[in-house]
Amino acid sequence: MNRVRNAKLILWLVTGFAAAVAVNRFIFGLGATTNLNDEVPWGFWIGFDVVSGVALAAGGFVATAIFYIMKREEFHELVKPAVLTAFLGYVAVIFSLLVDLGLPWNIWHMIIYWNPHSPLFEVGWCVMLYTTVLILEFSPVPLEKYSRYARIRNFLMKFRFPLVLLGIMLSTLHQSSLGTLFLIMPSKLYPLWYSHLLPLLFFVSAVALGMATVIFENLTCHWLYRKASKTYVLSKLSQAMIWVLLCYFLIRIVDIVAAGKFGLIFNGSWLSNLFIIETLLSVIIPIILFSSSRLRNNVKIQWLGSTTAIVGIVLNRMDVAGLAMVGATKWYAPSWMEVAVTCGILSAAALVFLFAVEKFNVWEERPEDPETLPHTPPSFDLPSYTWLGPPDTASITRYTLVFVLSFAAGMALMPGNRLYAEGVYHIKVKPATAVDNLADTLCINGNRDDQYVVFSHRAHISWISSHRASLSGGSIIAIARTAGGADSCIICHHLNLPGERISSCWECHTEMYTSVDFFKHDWHASGSGANIKCVSCHQKGVTRDSNSAKDCTACHPAYRFSTVTVGSREKYYIYSYVDAMHEMCVSCHVVESRRIKEKPALAQCATCHRVGNPPDLSRSLKWNVEFPRFNNVVLPPLNVNKE
Repeated sequence: MNRVRNAKLILWLVTGFAAAVAVNRFIFGLGATTNLNDEVPWGFWIGFDVVSGVALAAGGFVATAIFYIMKREEFHELVKPAVLTAFLGYVAVIFSLLVDLGLPWNIWHMIIYWNPHSPLFEVGWCVMLYTTVLILEFSPVPLEKYSRYARIRNFLMKFRFPLVLLGIMLSTLHQSSLGTLFLIMPSKLYPLWYSHLLPLLFFVSAVALGMATVIFENLTCHWLYRKASKTYVLSKLSQAMIWVLLCYFLIRIVDIVAAGKFGLIFNGSWLSNLFIIETLLSVIIPIILFSSSRLRNNVKIQWLGSTTAIVGIVLNRMDVAGLAMVGATKWYAPSWMEVAVTCGILSAAALVFLFAVEKFNVWEERPEDPETLPHTPPSFDLPSYTWLGPPDTASITRYTLVFVLSFAAGMALMPGNRLYAEGVYHIKVKPATAVDNLADTLCINGNRDDQYVVFSHRAHISWISSHRASLSGGSIIAIARTAGGADSCIICHHLNLPGERISSCWECHTEMYTSVDFFKHDWHASGSGANIKCVSCHQKGVTRDSNSAKDCTACHPAYRFSTVTVGSREKYYIYSYVDAMHEMCVSCHVVESRRIKEKPALAQCATCHRVGNPPDLSRSLKWNVEFPRFNNVVLPPLNVNKE
């Protein structure tokens, strides 16, 4: 059984090393252990551990559906290992989420603070409920070892079939919902991976991946324990896997051709090459290997076919979750610490699986580690000829030593120069540009990311003039009622710089995503600036803050500060450029979308942000097809009248 012992030594080595990295992640944060940033907040942990991990754990609902729903008795011995693998996979996904979340102690919020419009809310609840179902499904296996739990086991066995149905339903929901999550990213995801059918593609590929995982797990574990695998059963499963992969391939290719994106496959870019490699691994090679009856009954071919399918479909999930978005999010490479934590989570799950196989009746014939048998000869540490204890404790001594040493190595290798924060990225706003040299029409694109908004002054002024009487409430547009007659410019241009009649938005809201100190305290107090003494603005004997300072109109009576929102004026800070534009525009659009029946989508993102194909991408498309607009998210205004 050297295979099992050596495998466990490697797994404990990786787990101990990853545990050290995980401890540092929770102590010092994500910045000290990852290469994530504000532009790429989702990285290797989400793409592999979560999005791919959920699909890797799909073998549980696939095996139970085949046995309980389709009544295929020959697959009975695959059910228990598959359910155990699924349970450990979902536990690994949950722990991966805890590691990836910036505030992991708030993970319970989704239980109380519901957001039913979010795909992640549905995914989170399904993962939580399905993990509970898997616990109840698998509990009879360890409980049968203890007679005092016979009543509990019998009770759970009575409800096994309803639990199986519930598990299949929950898996179907959240496997497809993971694809739904990426429907809101049409402008970020490369067209070869973006599709209306992402939910369907995610579900079908999860079924295929579940079958491949069951085959791989069965072959690997039987090889470790030197047991003969049921080749004929795995051959039938691999034959069924061919049809699932064919369905997946046909759905995907027909969708690509129908959308006019077939030319992108052979345009020579690295993304097109990545698509070809992914398709070969996930579909073409497994189908070729499993199509021949002689080949699919060969253990080595079964292992090779299942491995290529797993690698290919996992690569697809990682492409959708990150690699295919490089054009929008910029390049990201995971740090060695991110990879170490992922490997550690997988190693820990594998150790628990091997423990369950040895201690419980997961297989029809339980394998045993000879090192734990009473009649095993004494075990000695060869370099020192030290007795490691009785057979049942010798292995524990060895594995504990490996874990402690690898944990110490992991702590020693942590880079100390990463224990700092780079802070928030400050993106300076660039002014709007005229469209076709027309002063009336502006192209608003503050960070030049091509997700611009075309704004017509004349159209908006005309609307304000015709609706002045109906403007009311706390919205910023209600200022028009007291804006001074016909002058409606003040509705948007509510504060002008000295010497200017109408200042543009970007001149005050200079930061794209962070709030701005529009008062410029340092300039007012410095000798090179206004050179104003503290007592000139702040009252004596009180704390010098914005509450004790004079109002700006005491020195600038010509300024109309009453049009600035109260919260910003009291803090002497103004909103970021993005927040200011959304506060101004969305607050009005929300009200008008309720009033104008012909424009119910007026407050949706796609109404103003019309994102098309980049020029280089459009040249590669065979037909001129626009991106479907599924980003129907209404940004909540900061101060909107709820009437």
